[in-house]
Amino acid sequence: VQLQASGGGLVQPGGSLRLSCAASGFTFNQAVMYWIRQAPGKELEWVSRIGSEGGTIYYAASVKGRFTISRDNNENTLYLQMNNLTPEDTALYYCALDIAGRTRGQGTQVTVSS
Repeated sequence: VQLQASGGGLVQPGGSLRLSCAASGFTFNQAVMYWIRQAPGKELEWVSRIGSEGGTIYYAASVKGRFTISRDNNENTLYLQMNNLTPEDTALYYCALDIAGRTRGQGTQVTVSS
């Protein structure tokens, strides 16, 4: 299993970023996928979940209304559109095959700062 997240960076409060996760080594179109994050000094936090066919979407309360998860099963890619970012969104973001993040790839750093 390989999960490679990308698209992170430094952004000002109120800004936007779009994360991508390239998946391989498993049947992507049959897998429920998750975005999780880990802020400095904190535990892993679940962010969002999407069903194998793009339905059954859930968001953590802290990001609901600002983040949008999606996927392209033809490209084996998972996305996270993040809008109206705040400093509290600063974290290392991972895509994962389970909500606890036991099977996750290399993360991408998101830093929200003025």
